[in-house]
Amino acid sequence: MHTRDLSDHPRYEAGGGIEEVARELGRDPEEFLALASNENPLGPSLAAVEAIRDGAEGVHAYPKAIHTDLTRAIADGWQVDNEQVWLANGGDGALDYLARATIDPGDTVLVPDPGFAYYGMSARFHHGEVATYELSKDEDFAQTPETVLSSYDGERIVHVTTPHNPTGSEMSLEDIETLAEATDEETLIVVDEAYGEFTDEPSARNLLDERDDVAVVRTFSKAYGLAGLRLGYALVPEEWADAYGTVTTPFSVGALACRAGLAALGDQDHVDRAVEAARQGREYIHENVRAPTYESGGNFVLIEVGDGTAVAEALKRRGILVRDTTSFGLPSCIRMTVGSESETQLAVRELNEVLAK
Repeated sequence: MHTRDLSDHPRYEAGGGIEEVARELGRDPEEFLALASNENPLGPSLAAVEAIRDGAEGVHAYPKAIHTDLTRAIADGWQVDNEQVWLANGGDGALDYLARATIDPGDTVLVPDPGFAYYGMSARFHHGEVATYELSKDEDFAQTPETVLSSYDGERIVHVTTPHNPTGSEMSLEDIETLAEATDEETLIVVDEAYGEFTDEPSARNLLDERDDVAVVRTFSKAYGLAGLRLGYALVPEEWADAYGTVTTPFSVGALACRAGLAALGDQDHVDRAVEAARQGREYIHENVRAPTYESGGNFVLIEVGDGTAVAEALKRRGILVRDTTSFGLPSCIRMTVGSESETQLAVRELNEVLAK
């Protein structure tokens, strides 16, 4: 007995965490600063923490009413019907649900290169094929309809990430609409807005009222600081209302995640502080790192350092964890998450010392 052939399935390589690296190096976790995974340096909202504590004694029950309450709150915030909100186990889970709802065996999806590996992984899990379109470093990873359409060949799903991970580049709402107009009627444009709170660009949700070929993925992991709870959702066309119940797993979002998400939605001040901290941190990195950087709409900056693996390893020995982007096909870069003001300043200082050597 063995698994099906998974030889062409890449693995997702997450950025190293503090506990993992500390054990590897035999050092105290307190010696390390985690700027590798685009986590919120402010942590979660205190309201979300309190909601988790208050709900802990009730985890013996399935999340029924609270699931409905969170769905309604998200729908109200985006001014869509409740049925257009597909709650999921992180943004990854939302991608899986969209794949289940659209992909037949042998269908192909079109994904950005470089880009988030899970787009292709999810397609392959559902017996789909994967094609890529290139975001060129020579063009500062610019995202335009022409960039995508130059590789488009009638794929069932086209993935767009804005702001894009790991480069930080963005695609405007106007360009997303142009792309949707130019692709086939049976092509779904999936717009991943995991970092959407950090940008001034309007959300692709604005296309849902008029189109049935665009879906939006959002997460509570970044601006809301709830990465450890794995909570995300998709916003889908109104015509898709009945599909959620046929593609979701039973109670796919836990009760504590729902409670925390509902509380986090009620603390906009916390999100505003996270967004402002990201903006200031990006500016500091751009202005002070002694290496080329790429403009970013997210809570991170891609930095050209020559040898990403060597620089990331040197920083790790200094207690600073950043993302070596070799796994994204960018071996000459690192991605640095914006931390608190003092954390970002420390990381930039250490990086400049490593680069100087």
